[in-house]
Amino acid sequence: MSRKLFGTDGVRGLANTHPMTAEMALRLGAAAGRYFRRDGKNGHRVVIGKDTRLSGYMLENALTAGLTSTGMNVLLLGPVPTPAVGYLTRSMRADLGIMISASHNPAHDNGIKFFGPDGFKLSDEAEAEIEGIVAGDIAPAQPDNIGRAKRIDDGRGRYVEYAKTTFPAGQRLDGLRVVVDCANGAAYRAAPDVLWELGAEVIPLGVEPNGFNINDGVGSTHPEACAKAVQAHGAHLGISLDGDADRVMIIDETGTVADGDQIMALLAGRWAEQGRLRGGALVATVMSNLGLERFLAGRGLRLERTKVGDRYVVERMRGAGFNLGGEQSGHIVMTDYATTGDGLIAGLQFLAAMADSGRPASELVSQFDPVPQMLKNVRYSAGADPLSTAEVQTVIAAAEARLNGLGRVLIRKSGTEPLIRVMAEAEDEATLREVVEDICAAVERAA
Repeated sequence: MSRKLFGTDGVRGLANTHPMTAEMALRLGAAAGRYFRRDGKNGHRVVIGKDTRLSGYMLENALTAGLTSTGMNVLLLGPVPTPAVGYLTRSMRADLGIMISASHNPAHDNGIKFFGPDGFKLSDEAEAEIEGIVAGDIAPAQPDNIGRAKRIDDGRGRYVEYAKTTFPAGQRLDGLRVVVDCANGAAYRAAPDVLWELGAEVIPLGVEPNGFNINDGVGSTHPEACAKAVQAHGAHLGISLDGDADRVMIIDETGTVADGDQIMALLAGRWAEQGRLRGGALVATVMSNLGLERFLAGRGLRLERTKVGDRYVVERMRGAGFNLGGEQSGHIVMTDYATTGDGLIAGLQFLAAMADSGRPASELVSQFDPVPQMLKNVRYSAGADPLSTAEVQTVIAAAEARLNGLGRVLIRKSGTEPLIRVMAEAEDEATLREVVEDICAAVERAA
């Protein structure tokens, strides 16, 4: 069954515009409730978390109405990170977890992500089944079987306590000054609390959400804000999260930014030395830099590549028994600790590396020399398919021939926005620029 409503990370779009309307959220909730109550039994429960977007209130209430109308009992967590929803779904023995967030997108967007009872995101097949139920007639529960809704006041606290257990027992962060940028998002209270309780001197940034400022000039998509704060306060480290805290960028004491590839390289090397890296491999997407692949090969490790999307990284990890993976964008998935990307726990692992080695962050953030890489986005109109045109295909083929053996080209549609992402890698930066600009120009003409 094909999926039209669901993208690579749940359902996402402009708030109050299809599919991010209260009506669709109600139907999605009812359809998910019907899907998980196929056995006809009562007592099923779902946990719902959200980030700090204004539209979260609307979608939370609509989802709750839909879920309870089909007999699901709803546990409302309030603003918590996405990985907290994965953790609490499993911890609270829920049948379903839902996160209301558009992650790193601007405040006017929103999204709905689903987690199964194991805390992992639902499979493509499960989402397709739910989408099929949305399109049909959804049978409501009998009056006696309507679900209940309850607010869970300590959901954030439960996650805070769990996050601290992932930091090495007995170690503290005394003497370390850490900037944590929460992007005015879901971790605006949890992340500073965890770091402070572990002993760090915490300098919070992006912790004043107002419903409209999530990811606005702060967070992992704008790491320069955290870098500036690190230098201004003489901090030892900066941890820059995105709006739902499943992504992270690390900033060293000089203001240098480490992306997901560099963080994964550090963790893979450490875990391999400690005998903790299962399968001798790291799982990453086709977007990860060739330099990461070379770094791993030099240590006798493998890079397993997937298509873009942390859900596909997790699927490969679970299918092959790997325990470390992620994306260049900052999703770091450590299945020993979490069921999805967790920016805060990844930051704690970096801090553990600093504490163990006694080395400053600047000696840990640059694990390999990246191959020059360029990524540009080209927006296209709804209904257009610029990649299918003869001109675009010809230009792409010419670029691939030009870089044969010297680099690579990757062109794809975004799974969350109407964008064509044009990425290329090449040792020669002039050639790299020409190749990307040629492809982008062709796509713009076709779009």
